[in-house]
Amino acid sequence: MSSSERLHLQGITKAYPGCIANDAVELRVNSGEIHALLGENGAGKSTLMKIIYGVIAPDAGQLLWHGQPQVISGPSHARQLGIGMVFQHFSLFETLTVAENIALGLPADQAKDMAALEARIREVSEHYGMALDPKRLVYTLSVGEQQRVEIVRCLLQDIELLILDEPTSVLTPQEVQQLFRTLKTLASEGCSILFISHKLDEVVELCNAATVLRHGQVTGHCNPQHTTSGELARMMVGDDTPLSENYSKAQGTRVALDAKDLCYQPEDPFGVRLEQLALQVKAGEILGIAGVAGNGQDELMGLLSGEERQDSGSIQLNGTAIEHLSPDQRRQLGFAFVPEERLGRGAVPDMSLVDNALLSASHTGLKRKGWIRYPAVRQFARHIIDRYNVKCADEDAQAKSLSGGNLQKFIIGREIEQQPKFLVCSHPTWGVDIGAAILIRHSLIHLRDQGAAILVISEDIDELYQISDRIGAICDGRLSPIAPTQSVSIEQLGQWMAGQFSDPQPQQPEVSHA
Repeated sequence: MSSSERLHLQGITKAYPGCIANDAVELRVNSGEIHALLGENGAGKSTLMKIIYGVIAPDAGQLLWHGQPQVISGPSHARQLGIGMVFQHFSLFETLTVAENIALGLPADQAKDMAALEARIREVSEHYGMALDPKRLVYTLSVGEQQRVEIVRCLLQDIELLILDEPTSVLTPQEVQQLFRTLKTLASEGCSILFISHKLDEVVELCNAATVLRHGQVTGHCNPQHTTSGELARMMVGDDTPLSENYSKAQGTRVALDAKDLCYQPEDPFGVRLEQLALQVKAGEILGIAGVAGNGQDELMGLLSGEERQDSGSIQLNGTAIEHLSPDQRRQLGFAFVPEERLGRGAVPDMSLVDNALLSASHTGLKRKGWIRYPAVRQFARHIIDRYNVKCADEDAQAKSLSGGNLQKFIIGREIEQQPKFLVCSHPTWGVDIGAAILIRHSLIHLRDQGAAILVISEDIDELYQISDRIGAICDGRLSPIAPTQSVSIEQLGQWMAGQFSDPQPQQPEVSHA
């Protein structure tokens, strides 16, 4: 062991029925190192992190911590050793304060004096450039501030290794830069950081070491700062996947989706009110809406899909009023929808891929006179699996048996292959590897070029700039101006995401009705 080596995994293996998630994995992380863990969906990254954090036990291999073999019995044991993890989905109670949430994750002796804890929270958060008010209720915080709570909770436990799973996926560009400054400060003070991300440009900017996994095995180690993002991508997906992403911009034609003066007060006390919201999406274009989670995206999508009903206002799809139509009736008019939540909303976990294919596509010839045409449904499911390279046992596999990225490919494929006239996508490539992301983006561009109107709502700024023809942002239930993507700088979009725009509603450009 080198004098600076903090974590060493030797021959870590973990197998599940029909799948070897980790196959004799070797990983070394030194003190003060920001180490990226890269790999496509199903490569074994999440399994490896859960082993390090004590969530699951390996079948074989050894974990060395400061050179000593350790069998980590659970997350609390990992935290005692100095290992902390911030998951992609935060585990915070919205109705509690920052201090109360942090106290829940601390040993009792550190949490009993709340005044002292609040002082420590202020001191630590300010030291690392993540200032927090310990008395604020969590539901009043932005997503970036909630992430700070999770990180500070780890730092208060004298953490030596911090694991971050896709930490920038929910942040504004400004918050990403602040996070990077914090992580660099932590590393300069000796803390090791394991950074999981699909955003290779960020890895190149931030990390000074990387381990690449493919099919559960380590395929390479490198210093990202001496490597291009293209070279990293090749290490992840091999030479067979095209990496070109040159998408031309398009000019939309007639208005396909026309929403006017939408007002909506959600029943959820933590929901976001929409007031006088207006939006137009044109045929033959992709309109991208950026925004930090929790700023009205869910409410807007609910109104467009028909799952929720607005208090007032109108929605027209290709000239037909749809605001009082059910989701199924809207689908029969050419509406398609990819929700953010895959399991439970995009797909039923315990149902097969065949049955999940039928759920939203029954109107496309998959039933006749009230009877389901199961051979046609099965053929449709197989077509999606083949066309979108969905890794699964077969079309009878349960949705919950797929990795998140592969289930996302199946859901996206199910909607696109219906050839909709209007498609709403929430986070279309969230959590998918670079090869799958390129496939999905190409499919969206192809659908656009066939004349469909597409609305993409995402927190992935880079992706929105790549595929959107026009772009805007949503903040606190209000829409920014909408403008051609080439004319909006990243700084301007970041300001819009923070609510810094003069007009409460966008000024829609004149629209051709050709």
